[in-house]
Amino acid sequence: MKKTLLAAALLAGFAGAASAQSSVTLYGLVDAGLRYTNVSLSNGDGATNFGLGYGQQSGNRFGLKGVEDIGGGNKVTFVLESGFEPGNGTLQQGGRIFGRASWLGLENNSWGYVRVGRQLNFATEYVGIPVDPFGTGFGQLNMGAAFGVANTDRISNSIKYQTPNMSGFQAGIGYAFANGATGVYTADAGGGASTGSGYNFATSNNSRQLTLGAKYANGPFYAAASYDKIYAPDSKGEGASISSWNIAGSYDFKVVKLAAGYGQTRDGVILGQGGGGTGASLAGSSISTVNGENVFAPSVGTNSYIVGLTVPVNPVSRVLLSWTMLTPNTNMKDAYNAQNQTAYNLAYTYDFTKRTNMYVFAGFMQNVGTVDTAKSTQVGLGMRHQF
Repeated sequence: MKKTLLAAALLAGFAGAASAQSSVTLYGLVDAGLRYTNVSLSNGDGATNFGLGYGQQSGNRFGLKGVEDIGGGNKVTFVLESGFEPGNGTLQQGGRIFGRASWLGLENNSWGYVRVGRQLNFATEYVGIPVDPFGTGFGQLNMGAAFGVANTDRISNSIKYQTPNMSGFQAGIGYAFANGATGVYTADAGGGASTGSGYNFATSNNSRQLTLGAKYANGPFYAAASYDKIYAPDSKGEGASISSWNIAGSYDFKVVKLAAGYGQTRDGVILGQGGGGTGASLAGSSISTVNGENVFAPSVGTNSYIVGLTVPVNPVSRVLLSWTMLTPNTNMKDAYNAQNQTAYNLAYTYDFTKRTNMYVFAGFMQNVGTVDTAKSTQVGLGMRHQF
């Protein structure tokens, strides 16, 4: 009897060890509430909307993530993540099944990771999410309104490498053979548009993207830098491309966490997720209102700024504040009467549990998309649950 019990215990132990080496997790997030939006121009054009708002603090999603230990400290990892609209059940990210993320990777604590598929660029991963008090959420309130390349920029058909953590320092490099982004080209950048569809191993016929990043974290201090270069398809000729670099950081003083950042984008505009805000769509003269994720324009350039604060009220609630600005270069001002875009943002979140919280927010933006007199005001509240 004792031998039988011992054997059963050993078998149970081996089964537990085996299952611990390989796992698949289902996870997700549901975010819904109410939102009021008002956009206007000085000529009287505008719109006011009030109703249900979805994915306000964070985009709605469900996904699968897995890991398998294959020995020697090496692990195979994957993430398949889908974005959806709770109000009607439809898929987001252009109807992609796994539009938020779809990648397979190999990693090791001693040499880092390699991942292949659809994934975030390093500007979003290193600069946007960690530095922005709004975590690239809350619609027009997040820093992506000024830092387009850090506005949840997902690149398809990409391969990324990240170093291991070396005393708080990490760096990464990635390249997308066909980033999947739509593009619009001014006359001096080849003209026309591209849909961003398809790869078919015809790399030169697609928009490609190089992404670089470095970060350092040590206790309350965090700093990061990123660089992205987006190349137009060769069919556009003239080697049209957009470049963008950013540097940002934060320091947690416990009573308040201060964040700040600066960036430059040249030879075009990177709109990112939800780029070209609703206010900008009321006017057709600004280069940033063109309907595309990336606008290739050799004469266009912008500078980006952010100052943000996270103020813990108590262990379960915090106040978020930020100011962002996007300044056009002289060519944009002359050609499109572009003006400085400024935004003032405020939010409050309260955690009921580790998985569920409520929030309220308000944001005001002047000269949306650098369009003169375009204004946008957003106010909302909602609840978010993670599982």
